[in-house]
Parts: sequence; C-alpha cells; structure tokens
Amino acid sequence: MKKLLLVILLTGFAIASYAQDQREFSYTEGDTTYVMKRYVFMLLNKGETRSQDSTEAAKIQEQHLAHLNKLSEMGKLIVAGPFEEGGDHRGLLIFDVATVEEALKLEAEDPAVKTGRLSMEAFFWWGAKGTVIR
Repeated sequence: MKKLLLVILLTGFAIASYAQDQREFSYTEGDTTYVMKRYVFMLLNKGETRSQDSTEAAKIQEQHLAHLNKLSEMGKLIVAGPFEEGGDHRGLLIFDVATVEEALKLEAEDPAVKTGRLSMEAFFWWGAKGTVIR
C-alpha cells in the first residue's frame, strides 16, 4: 500500500512538473503548423515615488535603459518599449522566461522600480514562436 501511494504521489508530481514546464505547443491548420510559446508580458506602470528632480530622474532613466539592455543581452528580455502618450501605463516588457516570478525578480533590480518611479504588473502571454517585430 505504501509503495502504491508513493508511486501515485511521484506520478502526480511528475505530471504537474511536466505540465508546468511546457512553454510551447503546436497545432496544424491546413498545410501550416503554428508553434506557440508562453512568454511573460509585463506592464510598467507609473510608480508612487516620482518626486525626483529632473537631474535625478534622468540618471534613473539612464540606469533603467542600461538594466533593460543587460536583460536583453542575457536573452531574458525580447521586447521593450514605452507607450507614446505615457499616462499611468509607462511601457511594456516581454520576457522569455519560465515563470512570472522570474520576470518580476529580474525587473525588481531595475533602478526605476527600486526607486519607486515604476511599478510592475506581469502575467503569461502566448505568442507565435519566432515572431519578429519590424
């Protein structure tokens, strides 16, 4: 009985682990096969601390861009950009990572987030694998 319970538990963990790690799926429609991949989509929102003077704000922005460039060079960040009109939603990031938590941890190191100029909101997003924005 104990062995059966152990086998059931291990099988359950294996299935849960396998399902959680599946970040891609494909489907065929006619003669075309589409491969979809799960990414993490993040909104960068206006933070609660925006009282920095223009010199300090410019320094934070420079550090923010350096941070995003580093994430891109690491292959973790695949799309980044600001929204045209600003407002409460300041920009978006798309991460090629396995979990929302990983993306939040990476972006929490951004000086603009650390100083409170920006806040984060992240969730899973499915997109066509290999999509290129031109």
